[in-house]
Amino acid sequence: MKYIYILTLSLFFVVTSCDESFLERPSQNNPTEENYYNSAIEVNGATGLLYNKVWYDYQDKAFHAIGEALGGNMLTANDPNYGGLVYNKFTFTSSDVLVASSWASLYSVVGASSSLIQTLEQKKANVSDPAYLIQGIAEARFMRGVAFFFLARAFGAVPIVDDPVAFASSGVFNSPRYLQADVLRYVLEDLQYAEANLASEASQKGRVTSLSASGMMAKVYLYMGDYANAKIKAGLVIDSKKYSLYPDYYEMFTSSKANNNVESLFAWQWAAAGGYSIGNPIQAYCGTQALLKPTTGAGYGSVIPTIDLIKSYDPLDKRKDWSIMQHGFFRKDWTNINFPNGYTYDTTSIGGDDAFKTKNGSRANAMKYVVGPGSNGENVNGSSTDICTYILRYADIELIYAEAILGNDASTSDEAALKAINDVRKRAGLPDLTSVTKDDILMERRHEFAFEGDYWFDIQRQGFNNAKEIIKKQERGSYDFNGKLQSEKIILSSPDQMFLPIPQTDLSASPMLREPAVPYYQ
Repeated sequence: MKYIYILTLSLFFVVTSCDESFLERPSQNNPTEENYYNSAIEVNGATGLLYNKVWYDYQDKAFHAIGEALGGNMLTANDPNYGGLVYNKFTFTSSDVLVASSWASLYSVVGASSSLIQTLEQKKANVSDPAYLIQGIAEARFMRGVAFFFLARAFGAVPIVDDPVAFASSGVFNSPRYLQADVLRYVLEDLQYAEANLASEASQKGRVTSLSASGMMAKVYLYMGDYANAKIKAGLVIDSKKYSLYPDYYEMFTSSKANNNVESLFAWQWAAAGGYSIGNPIQAYCGTQALLKPTTGAGYGSVIPTIDLIKSYDPLDKRKDWSIMQHGFFRKDWTNINFPNGYTYDTTSIGGDDAFKTKNGSRANAMKYVVGPGSNGENVNGSSTDICTYILRYADIELIYAEAILGNDASTSDEAALKAINDVRKRAGLPDLTSVTKDDILMERRHEFAFEGDYWFDIQRQGFNNAKEIIKKQERGSYDFNGKLQSEKIILSSPDQMFLPIPQTDLSASPMLREPAVPYYQ
């Protein structure tokens, strides 16, 4: 924890100007309460950081390894960057590199948000109209709440440090873990403040609003199994009529032109021009060598769809072709020196990946967040792109609403629940359902949000016994070079496997983290 909060104190001083874009350029002066935050523009510059850089080390690889590989949607590369195959096999340890990077990144968000909250609270006493400061505080509390939501789902019981300055200054870097239920309560308190104080309309595209907070609260309540409140908060978003499904699902995930569209309630914002840690890196790991290497040097294909996911789609579901590249896929506007007339995904290689062909363990690559080599006007800077990362979409709100109505019942034919889930299915080209079960909703979520870093958390919230059954049925193997399936089945053996361990470096620095979790609220 010591190193995390020293890091976040330095990150706190990296702010951006927001004349046009809140990721545009860094300030030349370190802001303080005395000499800065005198206008909404200056506050927006500070909160702009919270949409970008502080999330990078989580998104870079952990986003897929934790959210998708654990859930059985993706296979990671058998290399040190992904810890081997530990996320597919549930053999991760406290010394795993992605355990450490995800923990550090999420606490960077917490630390930067908390530092800004404290500074803006102090500033409030010295201005006649603090409305612009309250907006900034609400934005920072939204981000802190979301970061703790990720931490609570990924690690379970975790420390809550809401005063990083005092913590870093004390010289005593020892903090207990708090019960997951209390961490989630803390999340809701932050989001409740954000809901009450954020503007109803975003001052800039991509910024969160009061309804973003309502929607995120619905997601938290659903995770907690509080269906009544999940329904209320999701209903607020639906009844507002300010959001809807973006008509072009495929474009939403393959073009930055769709950034911050009518479906997006919250997204991480990226700028390719900023390069490493500022641009979106996902296509570097998901894209193919044949497509990207000639122009970007990337295209590692390090994380790919599982055979199990590919086979789980209904034949009528258009999202399969919108989300996954398989043999014969073609994009005319993706060109490079080897594909001057358009890129074709070809798996007929007889010698492994090369400049023209791809042959991996599932004969497929994920397409979400792959924008191509830049031949069609997309900004591509090495491994970095502009496309935003969707964290909360209106499709999620509709499926939360349907599941909240279902609650603990075996099935429902409730008109509102059917309308919500069928709205999502209609865009995918699927027929309407006349009744809905929990399995229907989980499968719908699996396909709607594939590769969006969320499926493991959907499985996890079913509880250990149900999660064990879901995982046991999945095929986590791959095809060998000759096309023979090398089957891999995983059977969870302990509820401890439902959460990541605390990083070893933090266990060594803070012995209290080894002790049982304690209540945060007395």
